[in-house]
Formats: sequence, structure tokens, C-alpha cells
Amino acid sequence: NNIVQTTGSAGESIAAGTVFTLPGLLLLGYALPWTKVAAIALVGSMLGVLLMIPLRRRLIVEEHGLLKYPEGTACAEVLIVGEERGAQARTVFMGFGLGALYKLLNSGLHLWAEVPRKAFESVTARGRQFFGEMQVEVSPELTGVGYIIGPKVASYLFGGGLIAYFVLIPAIKLFGAGLTAPMFPAIVPISEMSAAQVRSNYVFYIGAGAVTAAGLINLARVLPTIVRALVAGLGGVTRGSTGRTTADGLVPRTMQDLPMSVVVIGVVLCIIAMVLLPQIGINLIGALLAVFFSFLFVTVSSRICGQIGSSANPISGMTVAAVLMTSLIFLGIGWTGIEHRVLALSIGGVVCIAAAVAAATSQDLKTGFLVGATPRRQQIALFVGAATSAVLVGFIINALNVSAQTIVARDYPGVKVDTIETGVTETLRTGQTFTVAHLYQSQGAATAGKYLVDAQGAIKYLVDPGIGGREAVDYTGREVRKLDSPKAQIMALVVDGILTQRLPWGLVLIGAFLAIAMELLGLPSLAVAVGVYLPISTSAAIFTGGAVRWFVDRRRSATATATAADGHGDADSGPGVLFSSGLIAGGAIMGLVLAALAVARLTNGDSYADALSLATRLGSLSESIPLAIGAFAVGVVLPLWLVAKRETR
Repeated sequence: NNIVQTTGSAGESIAAGTVFTLPGLLLLGYALPWTKVAAIALVGSMLGVLLMIPLRRRLIVEEHGLLKYPEGTACAEVLIVGEERGAQARTVFMGFGLGALYKLLNSGLHLWAEVPRKAFESVTARGRQFFGEMQVEVSPELTGVGYIIGPKVASYLFGGGLIAYFVLIPAIKLFGAGLTAPMFPAIVPISEMSAAQVRSNYVFYIGAGAVTAAGLINLARVLPTIVRALVAGLGGVTRGSTGRTTADGLVPRTMQDLPMSVVVIGVVLCIIAMVLLPQIGINLIGALLAVFFSFLFVTVSSRICGQIGSSANPISGMTVAAVLMTSLIFLGIGWTGIEHRVLALSIGGVVCIAAAVAAATSQDLKTGFLVGATPRRQQIALFVGAATSAVLVGFIINALNVSAQTIVARDYPGVKVDTIETGVTETLRTGQTFTVAHLYQSQGAATAGKYLVDAQGAIKYLVDPGIGGREAVDYTGREVRKLDSPKAQIMALVVDGILTQRLPWGLVLIGAFLAIAMELLGLPSLAVAVGVYLPISTSAAIFTGGAVRWFVDRRRSATATATAADGHGDADSGPGVLFSSGLIAGGAIMGLVLAALAVARLTNGDSYADALSLATRLGSLSESIPLAIGAFAVGVVLPLWLVAKRETR
């Protein structure tokens, strides 16, 4: 069972890493064939698994008490009680059933709001004043994650959210209230923005800068240990070690990793693939940068997952950092042409997928550590799962993009496209045939994108992508629902902004020095920085689970069952962890079912969703904040508290 879940877990992380980055090419006007997606996904996923091999002993074993890896712990609990049955199994499956049912009623039938929010503002004679906004994602999975990671890390995470939503956003709204023109990088004035728009246009960059600086600080802190592990592994290569023996004799089965020779040879093969495969198109310098940043953020990603879980892992923030630093290097050496934007985003895709796969790999290896698996066999299973998923994700991304793609009539006299794909045509239902062309730099009203041109090269139609596009109605009157891709839009903006020297550096540096200030104050900058970067709705749900854990630990402390000073101790294996594991599993699996229904909706029309949803019948009741909070309290928080306060498993 453990090997099966290890093999299958690679797909989700590869999909996340892919959609965070590569659709940015579509938004910059480039083509995105499925072969390019598959090739980049394959190389990135291989790097993610390979680079975690020398890190496993340090992060999974030596820091076992510090890094909880909540999803990996949840998987282990489910596997264990599935074998043992009895009362423990009942506790897990109670959580599983409740998590699945709650997710169905909330995210499937939309009986109450998924993210209730309340803005704190007042209207006076001087105008509208904004003080902050509170949101909470009423999610059983995030609540379970918060319970497992404990109150300390959950509080740091939520504290970062408070800084973002009750300090940074109100400050930006206050000082921007008098502006009548948009301030870069936004396209609307600050006075007209919601809190979500201020976050996406300004605070996002602050959070990305904070995560980057905090990640580098944490990497520097553990780098000596990592170097020692690498040196020891490379020493094993020179001695011809298989990774199963040491000078002291046989290594226990549960400590056997793939040998360092596999890591070295695998990384070299990935570099060769990036340079030689035309589908990837990364030169040697770019390939070396991709490997360097992959190692950097694989380490950071795994450590963050150990602290707060994969659900809140800011993969996109790390990728922004990688794309940002890559683009800066390109700018420094004069690589500012339109082809270098493809190169920078391709490197970002490799790094993002590697970091995402490393997160999933870390959770799997933690599960294996807890159930007594052989790491070497898990690592082989991860290679198999990653290779299979990488090929499939190329087809899926292409299918989703085409399914929601629209062709819209456009007429831009005098605008010259950058490239015309000779021999590549598109025949419309009107019987007209046009040639496919690309515009990489906006010219007047014509934005970067894919176009159809006539024999004279004049633009006649815009081919708006299904992923990240904005034109919902095509020339036939067909209406589609576009697939938003905000992370890919940010990646495209960062690459284009740096290479054209228009990136909002001030915001990035604010975040970086915020992280440095946290370190000087003795606070864990990485957890706080992640809280600044994430929506407060996510950190609030995790904090709720952590708060339940705090009350439970206080109750246990009164009876001397919790001995750890940080509030963990015996509670790490108590009924609350079992129930939380069930909440995570049940909510996640029901989420997969609902995602499959969403894909069916894309192909069969919105009537499928309308038949499923009861929100249209409930009207404003489904948006009621008291209803959503009450359902969350009664349906998730209260059951977790009642189960967790039991004294024994």
C-alpha cells in the first residue's frame, strides 16, 4: 500500500509545478506543444527525486521531532490503522467520512461559502477607510494539517497573514487612496481595488521577496550538514559503495538509499537532456542554473513541507525567486531578447516542478520512515510515478487549453507580428483559412499573443488560450469558461518585467528585509514569510487546527501525558492526529472527485454543475458568513476537539 501511494503521489506535484509556470509562455505569445510540457516535466521531476536522496537522512530522520511532515504523517497513520483495524481504524475512518461529507456539502453542493470573508472599513466625511480583511477557508484538510503541525508553527503562519492583511494591505490602501492613476504593476487605481487585488498586485511581490530571503537564510543554516552528506555520498561513489554498507557494517534496511552514483549520473543526464532535446531548448548555462536553483529550492521546499505541510507550501513563491534570479543573470549578461523569455520560463518550469516533486517526495519518505519502508525502493517507485505522470500531464495541459480556447475577431492596422509559422494554418467554420502567427511584444492595443493573419500578414483574429485567457466568447458566439492561471501570469510578468527593466523591485526588497528583521528578532522567518505570501484564508484554517491542538495539549499537560515543552509529546500519536489524518484524506479524496466533475463540466457544459449545485436554490443563504462559520465549527472543529481530548488512542 505504501509503494502504491508513493508511486501515485508524483502526479499531483508535477501538475502543480507545470501549471504554475509553463502557461506563462501562452500569455507571452509563444506556442506550448504537449511535447515541451512533457519533456520539461520529466526533467524537473527527475531532479526533484534525485536531489532529495542525499537530503533524506538529514530532513526526514535526524530532524524527525522538528519537521512533522503532516501529510506524510497522516498517510502513515492511515496505513497503520488500516492494518491494525480496531478502535484506531474507527477513529481515522470517522475523520475520513466526516471530511469527505463536509467537502461534498461545501465544495460540491455549495450549501455554504467556502471562504467567508469580512472587510473592516468605515465611511466618513473624508472618504472610505480600510482597516483590514479577515478570511478563512473552512476546509477539513487544512484544519487537520494545522492540528498535526501544532500551535507554534500555525501561529507563526497566521501571524504572517495578519501582517499582510491588517498591516501591508491597509497601508497600501491608505497611501494610495489619493492616486487617480494606476501605480505599476497594477492597471487600475489603488482606490478602486479590493483587498484581493491589492494582494495580487503588490503584497504578492512582498511575500515572494520574504520567502526568498527566508529560504536563503534557512538554506545557509543547514548547508554545512548538506555538504557533509554530499561529501560522504560522493566518497561512497569513489569507493564503489552501493549505499547498503558502511565502514561499521551493514546499514539497516530502513536506512538504505539509492547510491550517490545514481544521483550524480542522473543529474548529468538531466543536464544533457535539457541541452540536447529541442523540446526543452535550454542551453548549457541555463541547464546549470536550473540544476543549481533546483537544489536550492528542493531543500527549501522540503523543509517548509516538514514545518507546515504541502497544502501551504509556497511553491510558486520559490519559483518566482528562481525566475527572478535567472532573469537578473540574463539581464546582466545582455540576454534580453524575446527568445530569452522562453529560456527563463523553461528554467522556472524545471525548478518549480523539481521543488513540487521534492515536497511530495519528502512526505512519501516520511510515511516510509514511520511505517518501516525501504527508502531505496520508495525512490525507485517515485522515478516510475514521475516518469508516467510527466508524459500524461503534457496531454492533459494541451487538452485543457484547447477545450477552453477561443478565436476572436481582431483588426490592428499597421501592427506587424514577430513570427509567422510557415505552413501552419487554421481553417474557420466560415471556410476562411489563415496562417498562425505570434506577437511577443505588445504594440498599441495589440497585446502579446497568438494570432491568425491573412496572406499580407495583417492580423484578423486573436487565438485566446484556454489557460489564462480572457476572451470568453469566440467568433461563432460560443461561450466558454476560461481556466484562470494567476501564478503563470505572475511568472510571465516577472520575466517580462526584468528583461524589459520594469519589475517592482521596491516591493520585493520590502519582503526581503521583512524576513531579515524577523530573524534579528529571533522569530522563524520562513514560517512568517510563508504566512505573508499565502492568503490569510489558508493560514486562518491551519491556525484553527493548531488552536484545537493547543487546548488539547493543555488538557493533556494537566494529566501529565504531554511531556514536550513545545506541546507535542504523546499527543503526536493520539486520537487527534488519527482523526486529523482522516480529515485530510477524506477531504482530499472528495476534492479529487469534485475536480473530476469540474473537468466533466468543461466538456459537457455548465448544466452539469447546475444540476449538482443547490446554491441557486438557497440564494443569499449560501453566502451567509454565520452559516459558513457555524457549519465549520459544528462540522469540523467541534468533532476534532471531542475526539482529540480522549486520553488514549
